[in-house]
Amino acid sequence: MNGFACKSSTTANDFAFSGLHNPGNTGNPFGSAITPVTVAQIPALNTLGISMVRIDYAPWGVVVPHYHPRATEIITVIEGSLEVGFVTSNPDNRLISKTLQKGDVFVFPVGLVHYQRNIGNMNAVTISGLNSQNPGVITIGNAVFDSKPDISTDILAKAFQVNKNIVQQIKGKF
Repeated sequence: MNGFACKSSTTANDFAFSGLHNPGNTGNPFGSAITPVTVAQIPALNTLGISMVRIDYAPWGVVVPHYHPRATEIITVIEGSLEVGFVTSNPDNRLISKTLQKGDVFVFPVGLVHYQRNIGNMNAVTISGLNSQNPGVITIGNAVFDSKPDISTDILAKAFQVNKNIVQQIKGKF
């Protein structure tokens, strides 16, 4: 169940999206902007099992560690150079990373934590395909330090083996 009801009546607009040619606003602390094209933007994607995103990166901008609970992602570099990587599951937690150039492709397996970083002094652009019409995204920092209600500071201090004050400082950033 993906949370979207099937439409009984459709128009051409239900099958189209305009805007991937427009650069996203990277003027944020991460230096990246994500333009999604999922079932929320194209209703006709419902039940088709595909979606895509455009990602714009300022110089040294990042897409922070995150994962997609319902999708594998394949990313293509359109402009620029990126460092990309994912972490294998426990107990190995092995980082698989690579530097990509224009035209290169990389795959992030479903459910694994991954990231992207522009390693150049110019803007970069990627297009990703995902094998879900509603892939979801869980950013690690937000999930851990900005949950509603909060995860107990005691639990996070033990999990990260740091003082509770450090956990409070990090929570204050979200």
